Amino acid sequence: MGFFSFFSKEKKETLDKGLSKTKESVFSKIARAVAGKSKVDDEVLDNLEEVLITSDVGVETTLKIIERIEKRAAAEKYMNAQELNMILRDEIAALLTENNSDDVDDFEAPITKKPYVIMVVGVNGVGKTTTIGKLAYQFKKAGKSVYLGAADTFRAAAVEQLMIWGERVGVPVVKQKMGSDPASVAFDTLSSAVANHADVVIIDTAGRLHNKVGLMNELTKIKNVMKKVVSGAPDEVLLVLDGSTGQNAFEQARQFTLATEVTAMAVTKLDGTAKGGVVIGISDQFKIPVKYIGLGEGMEDLQVFRKKEFVDSLFGGNA
Repeated sequence: MGFFSFFSKEKKETLDKGLSKTKESVFSKIARAVAGKSKVDDEVLDNLEEVLITSDVGVETTLKIIERIEKRAAAEKYMNAQELNMILRDEIAALLTENNSDDVDDFEAPITKKPYVIMVVGVNGVGKTTTIGKLAYQFKKAGKSVYLGAADTFRAAAVEQLMIWGERVGVPVVKQKMGSDPASVAFDTLSSAVANHADVVIIDTAGRLHNKVGLMNELTKIKNVMKKVVSGAPDEVLLVLDGSTGQNAFEQARQFTLATEVTAMAVTKLDGTAKGGVVIGISDQFKIPVKYIGLGEGMEDLQVFRKKEFVDSLFGGNA
């Protein structure tokens, strides 16, 4: 993994703090689920199933986890809540590892071709523009030159917000007048980025879900226009989901994966919710790597998602 795989104490503290509400909620529920029990029986498993579902892990993923714990409990006799927590942590970590996604080293990860083009999708209000701003900050901090494209031309607030982030971070934002063709904005952004030898381009897009066919056509058009400027663009289609919406995030993921080929996900607002289990369920159900998690309002509070550190913070201690 190299030097950049180093996980700093500050990042660990941010992760622990960001997941604290989920951790407290899950642990208190597990404690109640096994109270007075000396072994993992059917009643404990039923209670644990309820704990995971109410923590927004999702029904299908919960059933997988329960089945795995059932097998281990049958083979070995576990006596208390602490040991059950250990098994649960092991099995969730194993499940996340099986999803065929490697952890990203960090924002400094080498970009194999320039410009590296990220198209960001997601409904309004999930933290899409904020995530773009924080990504731009992290890439710039890592020594990359970044261009932003305001292709959500249907909402003045979206363009304005992206302009503010551009100023804060100190990166150029390409925009056109309200109601302009989003694909035209993407074309202009990539053209400027190529002319100025930029490393990374991040394109914001509209987040309307009420007409899936319209959304699909629009995103396809943006992609096709970008390919004319940079062969193979976009390199990444990043879906941003609001972790605090729990099961609604699953539905959004479902809709967007039908509308376009999503290659990575960012789950935001985990610091303000006890629904952090949604990261586990979404990662398992969609087999699309969760690449980033949002843990607060600060510039540094967007982190690359690391499975081991995430599970460690959720269950405490070190695996």
